[in-house]
Amino acid sequence: MKKNLTLKICYTALCLALCMVLPFLTGQIKTIGNMLCPMHLPVLLCGFLCGMPYGLFVGLVAPFLRFALFGMPALYPSAAAMAVELACYGFFAGLFFKLFPKKLPFFYLTLVLAMLVGRGIWGLTRFVMASVDHTSFTFDAFLTSAFVNASFGILIQIILIPILVFSLQKAKLIPESFLRKK
Repeated sequence: MKKNLTLKICYTALCLALCMVLPFLTGQIKTIGNMLCPMHLPVLLCGFLCGMPYGLFVGLVAPFLRFALFGMPALYPSAAAMAVELACYGFFAGLFFKLFPKKLPFFYLTLVLAMLVGRGIWGLTRFVMASVDHTSFTFDAFLTSAFVNASFGILIQIILIPILVFSLQKAKLIPESFLRKK
């Protein structure tokens, strides 16, 4: 049990570190960085590998830590809304993965549901922020930002997350107890 906790903490720290580093690969060109959603990958991965509380933690902390260290993303509204979205990604990836059978179709269902819930919560957060700021955040703006502009990043997440999780499992870098339904 203690070995699993230590391993989960290490994977959580690795995922948080990836949230800090991956945007450097895409962030030089803002449009590409927004399209690829580089911080989403490690948060989803953490949710799958370590579970709900760890995924929620990485998702909630990563945008604020990245702002504190590097000044990006802008604290408000970007980092604040992103923290809520990513926290939902990590939490729901862990929750649905725990609830559903450990078979490939359910893995994809878990991934897509976590992404939809996270993006929906992000849209709701941005709408509330816009209401408080007396600015506009329309449904069209939500669809464009959450799905159209991020479509390439969504595709990458749907391809890479299962490959990474199942490769780590096959290489025995993840104890089976991590992935077993409890």
